[in-house]
Amino acid sequence: MTIGALIGAALLAAPVAAHATAAPAAAPASAAPVAAAATGLDDPAKKDIAMQIVSSAENSSLDWKAQYKYIEDIRDGRGYTAGIIGFCSGTGDMLDLVEYYTQVKPGNVLAKYLPALRKVNGGDSHAGLDPNFTKDWAKAAVDGEFKKAQDHERDRVYFNPAVGQGKSDGVGTLGQFIYYDAIVMHGDGSDSTSFRNIRKRALTKAKPPAQGGNETTWLNAFLDARVWAMKQEEAHSDTSRVDTAQRVFLKKGNLNLNTPLDWKVYGDSFHIG
Repeated sequence: MTIGALIGAALLAAPVAAHATAAPAAAPASAAPVAAAATGLDDPAKKDIAMQIVSSAENSSLDWKAQYKYIEDIRDGRGYTAGIIGFCSGTGDMLDLVEYYTQVKPGNVLAKYLPALRKVNGGDSHAGLDPNFTKDWAKAAVDGEFKKAQDHERDRVYFNPAVGQGKSDGVGTLGQFIYYDAIVMHGDGSDSTSFRNIRKRALTKAKPPAQGGNETTWLNAFLDARVWAMKQEEAHSDTSRVDTAQRVFLKKGNLNLNTPLDWKVYGDSFHIG
């Protein structure tokens, strides 16, 4: 939804195998294989769950793949909001998306809007976009290359940085999702409500597992900071996507975001079996 600068944490999750030298005189102990770390949000099945939960908040639907064509001005000061993650004409991520799409597929139906997108970046103006931009967005959305471009920018700007920071902080799948939803809404700029500053605010109250803290305590502190950030802006002041969704999973101790999942967003109930 907002400008998302990449977070410095790299997505490094390579398993480390311990090699013991066998003692020929002793029989090996009947030890079970070392358990692998909990599945991260980048596991395809978990990632699909993440997309569904975000879509429940952004589009009131679990069918996130139907949102490539979505576009409207939701009157939040960010111009047009569109696509699977809410790319905005006023915050730069829509411009980045169309620029990338045009690199991949020159002469596409949206390429002609690049000058206008550059001009409206930073505000809510539709200058140079109306009256046909929304129609052309829908046309582009049937193109597989445009869908791939949306996936690419979602991952580059939002998903990969969130998962990377989550793994660096030592949080599991739920924690990585909590980070992802925060960066989708707030971006990762320098303003006080950005993802990185939400995290800094949480650090004054608790420590993540990688720094010796308790995971549940840390995630509650992060969500407290997230709620504060949401309340700073009228368009995001309804905190139910935290209160009746993420807090519900956390209170149940579902740190791996295992199904079944039941939650509410903005009064609507959702279920993933």
